[in-house]
Parts: sequence; structure tokens; C-alpha cells
Amino acid sequence: MALNQTPAGERVHIGFFGRRNAGKSSLMNAVTGQELAVVSEVKGTTTDPVSKTMELLPLGPVMVIDTPGIDDEGELGDLRVRKSRQVLNKTDIAVLVVDGTVGETKEDMELLALFHEKQVPYLVVYHKADLLPEAGAGKSGERNKEKSEQALAGKVLEEKSENSHPVLYVSSKTGLGIEDLKNRLAAMKPFKEEKDLLEGLVRPGDLVVLVTPIDKAAPKGRLILPQQQTIRALLDHGCVSMAVRETELEHMLKKIGQRPALVITDSQAFSMVSSIVPKDIPLTSFSILFARYKGDLRQAVAGVKALERIQDGDKILISEGCTHHRQCNDIGTVKLPGWIRSYTGREPEFVYTSGTGFQEDLKAFRVIVHCGACMLNEREMKYRLACARDQGVDITNYGIVLAHIHGILKRSLGPFPDIEALLED
Repeated sequence: MALNQTPAGERVHIGFFGRRNAGKSSLMNAVTGQELAVVSEVKGTTTDPVSKTMELLPLGPVMVIDTPGIDDEGELGDLRVRKSRQVLNKTDIAVLVVDGTVGETKEDMELLALFHEKQVPYLVVYHKADLLPEAGAGKSGERNKEKSEQALAGKVLEEKSENSHPVLYVSSKTGLGIEDLKNRLAAMKPFKEEKDLLEGLVRPGDLVVLVTPIDKAAPKGRLILPQQQTIRALLDHGCVSMAVRETELEHMLKKIGQRPALVITDSQAFSMVSSIVPKDIPLTSFSILFARYKGDLRQAVAGVKALERIQDGDKILISEGCTHHRQCNDIGTVKLPGWIRSYTGREPEFVYTSGTGFQEDLKAFRVIVHCGACMLNEREMKYRLACARDQGVDITNYGIVLAHIHGILKRSLGPFPDIEALLED
């Protein structure tokens, strides 16, 4: 994602769900004003979720997602249905697209039940309204656009389905109801308490040092997303930020002649940075900041204690929210397993997931080690934490694990006294 764009994890996610050939793809194309998804009369044309970032005023930055049909069949069909359900875990607003010429089906009602179960705000849309008798669609197929809009105007606003929920009649072909749909989506912005990545940690005018190692996984020509977002948050707070590699940190601290209010480091450099930064200067990591911002820092700190109980053969799930290309010394698949083996003196079995491939059945795992989730929205991260909690599986965070292994967890939690107190238990 470009530097001048809102990160995907900070956007409101709008998912289009429904049966095959209900017109989800054509409707999403109509809403976005772009030919993003392939459209055809063949059932099952959409085989994978298709996402597009856009601005939907007054809602703001959004991510719209087209999903495979919920009624798909066969082995591949079952896989596509599972992908559609996975999308729901990160959906802030759901749009149920019903074929208006057919009406609501068993599969549609099952989706509605899922929306209610997961407490996802939703809108029911009857698509293909131009083909309805009220729209003047006779045997000849001829219809008057103006008359059809007049005939369906009341339905667009007031009609309720046979299952007693409001519906919106639309047509991606004629444009009927599309603007109303966009306005309704914009009015459904989920209430979220405004969160601050650096809440309680800094004040205007503070000097904050960011330790940003440049390794093989760092995108060429730019900083990784957590670093970008932290710099932006510091600017919002009126702070002065200085970025430095771990290899120049000691020299820089001596040169500036000023005590930083806070040092934030990449977790991989925790040990080296902790030995350089004076004990009276607060120190934490980008990963720990995001554990608080996107998830539940208290749950993550409690979960790291599971490392003390690891035995040979225990399964450990290492989960990343992004799908970056794995490097030869990748932190998730190489460094973390090596550090955990060295610390525990055991040979556990490691399982890896990335992107949206988070497992629903977690009971086989002793502990889950999750990344900072900078690429996930808050809803999906909360869902993953809830899955672990409901199944009695400990879950923790990359930065917390690395701080714990290097014996500096208490110090890294110093900026969060209420969380640090958990270590006294």
C-alpha cells in the first residue's frame, strides 16, 4: 500500500455476500464505479474474495470485498464457501445480495443468522430489480427506465421482505438504487471508540527514538507499516521523532545530548537495544504497541507464560496477518522457532498460517504466537483473540515473546504500568 493511502487495517470493511449469480460482483462494480470483479452468467465465476480500497463519503476510507457464492458445490465449492465465511470475520458491514427475481433462499437465511451470531451490521439488497414485473419487465423484455424507477421508488425505501426486515431494491444494470445503497452504507459506520496508538505514552514536544533495523524483509525504499503508523501517530501528538538503525543507536544517543521520552524498537533488536538504552528511559517495541492497539495486551502478556510449560511435540501456531514473501532468515518461520527451541530446551512442532488463513479449531495448540497485526483490521484480530480464549488456548505476540525470551519483558512493559503489574502475579 502506498504511503499516502490509509492502511487496509484502518479501513471499514464492507463485504458483499450471497448465492451464486445473485449479482454480487456486478453490484460491487456499480458501487465502486470500476470493473473490479469479473462478471458472467456462469455460476461460480467469483472463485476467491476480491478486495478494493476506496473512499465512500461520508463513511471515509473503506475496503469493499466481493465473495464467492455461499451455495457453491463440490470440493472446490466447499473451499470457496469457507473463504466467504472467513471474510465475515473481518467484515464491519455486510451486504446480503439477494436475487430479486428469486427471493430469499435457505442459504440467504443462513447468512442472516451468521450476521446476527457475529453481530455484524447488515443491509439486505434485492438485486436485478429491473427484471421485476413492477419495473415493467414484460415478456418482450422492454422496460421504461423512468417508469421502473417510479414504480419501485416506494420499495426502495419501505418494502420489507417476507422475513420482516427492510430491503433495498437495486439494479446494477440501470443504476436504480445504487446511490441510495452507497448513502445507506455510509450511514452505517460502526461506532468505534477512537483509539490512539500512543495513548498515555507521550506528550507534545517529547523526543521519541525509533530503532528500525533494515533487514531483508524491509520493503525496498520504504519503512514497514508499523513504523510508518508510529511516525504518523507521533506527528499527530506534536512529538519529535528520530529514526535510527540499531547499529547507530549508541552513537546517536550520545550525540543528541538529550534524554528521549521513549524508545520504540523493532522486537528483533530488543536485546541489543536494551543493553544500549539507559534503564531510566522507557523502552518498548512496535509489536507490543500494536498488541495493545489492535488486540488485548493483557491477554497477550498472560499468554506468554505458556512457554514455560512447553514439552517436546507440543504444537505451537505462529500466525501472521500479512502474506509477505518469506526470506531465508524470516522471523516467523526461522528466527522465532529457533529462539523458542533455545529458550525452552524442547522440540515443539510449529505450524504456520498467514493472511486470512487463521484456523478455527485451535484446541490442538499449546500456544499461539501472533504478529502485531498491522495488516488486519481490529475486528479480525479481536475475532482471533476470542477464538483462542473460547477454546482455552493461550495466545501471545511476537514482541512479547522476544522480550520474555531475552529477559526484558518487565522493562518493555514499563510504559504500561497496569499491564506490567501482571508479571508480579
